[in-house]
Amino acid sequence: MARASKVLRLWPWLAAIATGLLAAGCFAPFNYEWLCWIALTPLLAAIWFSGGEPKRRWARDILLGYVAGLAFFWVVFSWLHTVTVPGWILVGAYMALYFAAWSWLCGLLRPGLRKVREKPIEGLDAVSRRLNEKYAAEHGLLPEIAATTGSEISLDSPARRSPWLSSVNNLRLAFLLAAAWVAHEFLRSIVFSGWGWNTLGSALHRQLVVIQIAEFTGVAGLSFMVVFTNVILLATVRRFILEAQVKPMRPHFDLTLTMAGIVGLMGFGIHSLNVRRETRPLNVALVQPNIPREEKFTVEYATKTFDLFTRLSRPSVEGNARADLLVWPESSMPGPVLGDELSHKFVMDFSASAKTDLLLGTIDQDETHAYNAAMLVADAGRHLQIYRKVHLVPFGEYVPGRHTIPLLARVVGDQVPDDFAFGREYTIFKLTNDKARVAPLICFEDTIGDLTRQFVLAGANLLVNVTNDGWFLRSAGSRQHLANAVFRCVETRLPMVRAANTGVTCFINEFGNVTQMLVDENGSTFTQGTLTGRVAIAANPEPTFYVQHGELLAHTCLAITILTFLVLAVRSFARRRKL
Repeated sequence: MARASKVLRLWPWLAAIATGLLAAGCFAPFNYEWLCWIALTPLLAAIWFSGGEPKRRWARDILLGYVAGLAFFWVVFSWLHTVTVPGWILVGAYMALYFAAWSWLCGLLRPGLRKVREKPIEGLDAVSRRLNEKYAAEHGLLPEIAATTGSEISLDSPARRSPWLSSVNNLRLAFLLAAAWVAHEFLRSIVFSGWGWNTLGSALHRQLVVIQIAEFTGVAGLSFMVVFTNVILLATVRRFILEAQVKPMRPHFDLTLTMAGIVGLMGFGIHSLNVRRETRPLNVALVQPNIPREEKFTVEYATKTFDLFTRLSRPSVEGNARADLLVWPESSMPGPVLGDELSHKFVMDFSASAKTDLLLGTIDQDETHAYNAAMLVADAGRHLQIYRKVHLVPFGEYVPGRHTIPLLARVVGDQVPDDFAFGREYTIFKLTNDKARVAPLICFEDTIGDLTRQFVLAGANLLVNVTNDGWFLRSAGSRQHLANAVFRCVETRLPMVRAANTGVTCFINEFGNVTQMLVDENGSTFTQGTLTGRVAIAANPEPTFYVQHGELLAHTCLAITILTFLVLAVRSFARRRKL
């Protein structure tokens, strides 16, 4: 008995941990993306079906969500410990708060028994009703008959009054919780400049037929669909259990509508994948030097770095197969190209001899600030274009509240000794070959849909990402980076090329399909080399719904969630006034 009681107390917490682990299993290095369809069900079951003291239930719901969030973020972002262990712990502890807020709302929306007001049955009607009940009980038509005394009889059965038997209730619950989930993922992507990696929808990055809806909704639409399905599946299981008690079972349209919606999205995806657009070819070469992070910015290794880039790049800028665009990764040179004499001379000399447009990542400086930047060098350096990174990585490129909360800076330590400044303009690089207008996305900027669409609105028709995923060593970080980046191609219907110092250097088409990837003979992306290919540039690109309207679905879901909280607050206040 004591052991059973202990299990009853522990299972909600184990279920919360299970949700975190299942959700983490959707992403690299595990990549069991199908888990996303059921990942939230253990947590929801713990919140709704584990009982507990009503007065303290809200606090337990929050803690259950926080535990699930810790399990998820600490596992899925475990690669952060290669950069900073305290940062890994703090990031998980902070992001789990969003999980906790969602769980709180799940508890507030916990379905309760429907109230049934039944007119008392008296006299001969009562006798007749009682005989019918007795017959039904003897033949197993009802599991139990409510105990009655005197002349008043009620068929009020908890199983019959359960809200889980109502498809409308289940659909409403799924809609509100899916909207709230999208709202919390959206907030996570913007607060403190945001870090929106690994939303539930992005777990589906390899399911090309499913993800094409991102052209309209962004990744938010996929997250909405996944969470909606989680709720409906749990509601369906609960309904089957209840209907097994109050025979007979009957079909419900909540599950049918959900499955029909998924099939409809897949049908749209199949149609989208077969649409062909008029394109023009652009030859691109991507260099991955695989320079260790301890050698990246040291003068001692400058000559070695220059020789390496020359050796890897020369075959792509000579002969008939000359590239129209050569791309080097983020922070390619030992010093700022415009501020370091050695780096400046090497880049300009190479550009003059290569006679090919060169796009590379570098540091840019003015009188007071330093910027993480990308530079396009053309015509032997006589034409320079510079883009200063608009979206900085918190605790990677700057420390939020460095001067107001000094503890944060001490925790990060010498990993981020100084802050980069924010860029202000979405600069489009115009190539010598007039086919392409490039959106230069630096580092994690290719994981941010709303930022990428600003470049497209400014006229970009090719997405180029320069990154340095070498900070994460040989962890899953670079694969997760790619998984989040492919959605920019679907949202904008534009191709992307990615040049990484180490990690994943690849070509991605407008459907989010990785068409080429740099790997060694063992299939590893952690290698050194050059990837060449031909990119299909849209001749007459038309802005997608997402490009025109951005995170409209996410904003709508946020408004719905705020309204839901307001309605719940008003109802709670009204109930207290009646007491």
